[in-house]
Amino acid sequence: MSKQVLYISYDGMTDPLGQSQVIPYLIGLSNKGFKITLISCEKRENSAAKSKIETLLNTHHICWEPLLYTKKPPILSTIYDIIRIKRLALRLHQKNNFNIVHCRSYIAALVGLKLKKEQKIKFIFDMRGFWADERVDGKLWNLKNPLYKIVYNYFKRKEVAFLESADYTISLTNNAKQEILSWQNIHNNPIKIQVIPCCADLNLFNKSTINLNKKDQLKISLNINNGDFVLLYLGSIGTWYMLHEMMEFFSVLKQKIPAAKFLFVTKEEHGRILETAERFNVKDSIIIRPGNREEIPYLISLCNFSIFFILPAYSKKASSPTKQGELMAMGIPIICNTNVGDTDKIVNDYNSGILIADFNKQSYLSAIDNMQIKFDEASIVDGAFDYFSLENGVEKYAAVYASVLN
Repeated sequence: MSKQVLYISYDGMTDPLGQSQVIPYLIGLSNKGFKITLISCEKRENSAAKSKIETLLNTHHICWEPLLYTKKPPILSTIYDIIRIKRLALRLHQKNNFNIVHCRSYIAALVGLKLKKEQKIKFIFDMRGFWADERVDGKLWNLKNPLYKIVYNYFKRKEVAFLESADYTISLTNNAKQEILSWQNIHNNPIKIQVIPCCADLNLFNKSTINLNKKDQLKISLNINNGDFVLLYLGSIGTWYMLHEMMEFFSVLKQKIPAAKFLFVTKEEHGRILETAERFNVKDSIIIRPGNREEIPYLISLCNFSIFFILPAYSKKASSPTKQGELMAMGIPIICNTNVGDTDKIVNDYNSGILIADFNKQSYLSAIDNMQIKFDEASIVDGAFDYFSLENGVEKYAAVYASVLN
């Protein structure tokens, strides 16, 4: 049986997202005998990482066909990229005769749908979230603007077409799956949906591999003392993460635990973090470290708790925060809000943290009181292996591929 797979991603492999949430899966699938050809759109500013990624993919027999991502002008640049992806995909299909086109999110799926209809290639819609609704909820598309209204309606129609035409759909959350199955405008519901969350590399995020001397040196360099209580925020600040509310929580925590410090491991918006901290009079307790991928497990290991508050908008039903699996794999309990993807269920099922329903001082104080409870590090790690294992994710993808090919 031929196993030729074309994987299309509008996200770049030189982006951190591509390195954590695309390449590890593709390596696993390649190791299972699938012949992977990868198309992605790469940002010019990440070109220094290209040779390293190319070497990694070549080592695992993955054929990479990168295109240059174009950013301006808005909308027109995306249309231009879609045309280029389709041309390249057709050219590669003539050469490889693909059995499956696996499309990451909606832009890639526009090409996959065409290939399904015109070339009869099996189509997997890896939706990653309710993309068009995310653009609106995140205030990137203002529906009062007629142009954005047209684009939004176009993608909502296409969303239905993707779901109806896909041989399999991948959802990040059970919450989103149930939402989709409730939609009345999909003619062939119930559709085939497999839930695969954002998995974590449990070899990298592994407390047993931490070198204690290196950890101590890092602690000294960050001016973290042995008696300090360290709260961690990991990842981008971006559109969805509620910096103001997280800083407000820390200011309440600081009143209860004067030796508390707030470590931000992020490459972006350092100025905004410090400005927000200054408004809450906690700037002196803020530590910011960009952190490369290999250093991040060490930075996590310095912390007592982690926090993420995500805007609980409609589109977030479909979100699976990558950091949740990585933090659990290191045995760190999490403080997070309800009504985001499956995070509530995961926290409850694995007793892996504290949920808050409201962003106010009373909720924060209640959560801080609950932080005194002893969380079982080993069971949190076991939960990460059970729910976020990369190996489990690869097995689920391989099963979807096998089902589609048969």
